[in-house]
Amino acid sequence: MGQTTGIEWTDATWNPVTGCTQVSAGCDHCYAKTLAHRLLSDHYTRRTPVNDTADTRTDPFAVRLWPERLRDPHNWATARRVFVNSMSDLFHGDIPEAFVREIFRVMLDTPRHVYQVLTKRPGRMARFVRRNADLFVSGVVPGHIWLGASVENQRASHRVSQLRLVPAEMRFLSCEPLLGPLRLDLAEIDWVIVGGESGTVHRQMDLEWARAIRDQCSAANVAFFFKQVGGRTPKAGGRLLDGREWDEYPEIDLVTSA
Repeated sequence: MGQTTGIEWTDATWNPVTGCTQVSAGCDHCYAKTLAHRLLSDHYTRRTPVNDTADTRTDPFAVRLWPERLRDPHNWATARRVFVNSMSDLFHGDIPEAFVREIFRVMLDTPRHVYQVLTKRPGRMARFVRRNADLFVSGVVPGHIWLGASVENQRASHRVSQLRLVPAEMRFLSCEPLLGPLRLDLAEIDWVIVGGESGTVHRQMDLEWARAIRDQCSAANVAFFFKQVGGRTPKAGGRLLDGREWDEYPEIDLVTSA
């Protein structure tokens, strides 16, 4: 069975890589780092990190590869949406490109699933796809592999234009945690996720920021998913925006996508 998840916009998570490093304000209160240090430390530190030093060996959130997990999606008979590397970033510089290729081979071999690959490093994503164009028909990542970029504030909005450089049929943005108002160029973007931050030191999201992104999506005919208001816990603020839940997805048939 795939790993279950409480993330509302996906069905399962798949982590052939764990560990990451902070690159922008959206990383400040990273849930994956917190989970690695609190609950998974003993398990993770038994695995040698990719960048093997005295410091990284004792750091549970150093980048580590888990090749024994590569074939997990082959064992899932039921089609599902799969968040790839919820505990890492597939395009972190420490992850060998050969291993990223292996992950993409698995995704290409199991098109009954929809894979959601989210990065804060879309520039490296674009370079990977161009250098490994032999993996894809006509060099374009197929529609059951959704490629996304995290954009938490206007300062990170350059990632949208970097994402557009990726030859892909399906592109999405995750504006979570949303840390400020955003004016987005949604050309060639298919889906936008918005959510507030959660945790004991969460930063407050102004609902007007979320409404503005929703309205931009509506004007551009882009699917919009509102994940949460945020608060001390992920469920604290609820999921309602102007009295309703927004669970729009790009149109794709999970059963017949194979």
